[in-house]
Amino acid sequence: MELLVNISESLQKGKAKEVTALVQEAIDNGVPAQDILDKGLLDGMGKIGVRFKNNEVFVPEVLVAARALNKGTELLKAKLLEEGVKPIGKAVICTVKGDLHDIGKNLVKMMLEGAGFEVVDLGVDIDENKIVESVKELQPQVLLLSALLTTTMDQQRVVIDALKDAGVRDTVKVMVGGAPVTQTFSDQIGADAYSPDAASAAEVARAFVA
Repeated sequence: MELLVNISESLQKGKAKEVTALVQEAIDNGVPAQDILDKGLLDGMGKIGVRFKNNEVFVPEVLVAARALNKGTELLKAKLLEEGVKPIGKAVICTVKGDLHDIGKNLVKMMLEGAGFEVVDLGVDIDENKIVESVKELQPQVLLLSALLTTTMDQQRVVIDALKDAGVRDTVKVMVGGAPVTQTFSDQIGADAYSPDAASAAEVARAFVA
């Protein structure tokens, strides 16, 4: 449907006003909210994710596309609830204790939302106790831990050990990432997955809840 293609294309260009107008037009024309979300908004964000992974677009383009996505989903929210459309899963994300970096985390959060997740962002400098409590309380399918420093990456191991001690390690898939983090390190600390970039992280998380 041309209208949905236009939503996707406008979102990829980061044109928030156009996206909002087109989403409203689709709602007015009786297009199901699920189609507007999947074939319009998420299709556009998914394509931006692929282009970001291939270094065809960069952080600023992702940010404006994500802003357009948020405007579109805000408008669509009531309709989605009315039609009983649910997120594909719930993810909790944070930067670990001692680390104040958030750009990478925020990018991953946007990509997850663009993949259809409900995302709870705990913020930066989050200790293992708060993370364990959040896993118990929110019961996410996926937990994403970011560390941007060699001095804080071992905190990802601390979190995984704390989840084991609390008896909730098996309830959630733990994903790790950040500049110094590698696949080898991920394997050593017992994480379920490592992703080198935001778009890959969203793909892996999606596979976990499929």
